Amino acid sequence: MTYQESVWDESPSLKSYTLSNFRTLPQIEKLSEETRFEMEVVGNVLPFKANNYVVEQLIDWDNVPTDPMYVLTFPQKGMLKPEHYSKMENALKNNSDKKEIANIANEIRLQLNPHPAGQMELNVPTLKDGTKLYGMQHKYKETCLFFPSQSQTCHAYCSFCFRWPQFVGMDEMKFAMQEGEQLVQYVSEHPEISDVLFTGGDPMIMKAKMFSKYVDALIESKLPNLKTIRIGTKALSYWPYKFLTDSDSEEMLDVFRKITDSGLHLAFMAHFNHLNELSTDAVKSAIKAVRDTGAQIRTQSPLLAHINDDAKMWAKMWTKQVQLGCIPYYMFVVRDTGAQHYFGIPLVRAYEIFSQAYSSVSGLGRTVRGPSMSATPGKVQVVGTTEFNGQKLLVLRFLQGRNPDWVKESFFAKYDENAIWLDDLKPAFGEKFFFEDELNAIKASKSS
Repeated sequence: MTYQESVWDESPSLKSYTLSNFRTLPQIEKLSEETRFEMEVVGNVLPFKANNYVVEQLIDWDNVPTDPMYVLTFPQKGMLKPEHYSKMENALKNNSDKKEIANIANEIRLQLNPHPAGQMELNVPTLKDGTKLYGMQHKYKETCLFFPSQSQTCHAYCSFCFRWPQFVGMDEMKFAMQEGEQLVQYVSEHPEISDVLFTGGDPMIMKAKMFSKYVDALIESKLPNLKTIRIGTKALSYWPYKFLTDSDSEEMLDVFRKITDSGLHLAFMAHFNHLNELSTDAVKSAIKAVRDTGAQIRTQSPLLAHINDDAKMWAKMWTKQVQLGCIPYYMFVVRDTGAQHYFGIPLVRAYEIFSQAYSSVSGLGRTVRGPSMSATPGKVQVVGTTEFNGQKLLVLRFLQGRNPDWVKESFFAKYDENAIWLDDLKPAFGEKFFFEDELNAIKASKSS
């Protein structure tokens, strides 16, 4: 592909950049050969894709290599642990064949906890006839996740993505499903489900006609328990033209209107990782277009070293989101998969950043919850620190749990300024946290 500056005042065409052609970018040609080779080493293990909107509109190339949008989309050497980097580096320098490189990449990937929090073992649902639905997940009582097979890519990939196994060509690690009828059947068999979340990849990579087929199946089934359709997407940030000038942009907005006109709530779960993503006229217009369909946009992001570990930036981002009519929803902690060692923030520091940002916004921005870990037992929030009998403790609570009775339950861990995940923490009282025995029983019942 020959690089050509895009025309942004008309109907731009999406141009993708991957390992096969990223060197054609003039901005990349200005980087050192060492940096370009590092990108290839990392990009042979973890997924990499950028596009012309990200490259031309969101990255400040005068601020590379520290520009947050550059780190968010282009591979960085530190994303691989030294031993993994060396293994792939040697393979490329020795001109190993494609099969050998793929084998080395897969060997490394399997060491990166590709399916954290029991996604494959505990979350895959089953129809009453015994059919396992590997294109769905059902972790929390009210919400099931649906992975359409047509949404197993994105307009560009986030370098921290916890769903990276969806994009690396290892089919056995993918969640994907084609049958909308099975989705309807599962929701009908489980009256406790009120929300269906379309995820991926990115559902907004789909053509409107395909997305509409899934939506129509849900609407026409008239399931009394279904109240909300959610869409987890990064499209507003990475390709807002999906809702502005793409060939099916109006058709997609009509699908949204069809959902809200049917009486269902449409929750647009938008991923914004940095204030810079809200800076263009295109994203502002796209937000308005989506909101005009009756959809409600909620925003979420993990807290990321090298990208957004800055309380002032978070406060500005939440304030801007509210101004644009969005609802700040979650600040997450980086999941225990992939490049967690590179992007992870210690929980104590995460709480400090969240608290500083939270206290700097108006009440309309304080709808946000965090810092939250989507861990095996559930969504666990770091509430703060306290002291008991001279011992410093971390206070945590469940926002969601595999057992709904755990929700809002507080518990205590020994203070650890280096812990970056729930599994790093030790119980403050006794030998185990209150939920561990029941969680082990749940695991045992799923494996039997």
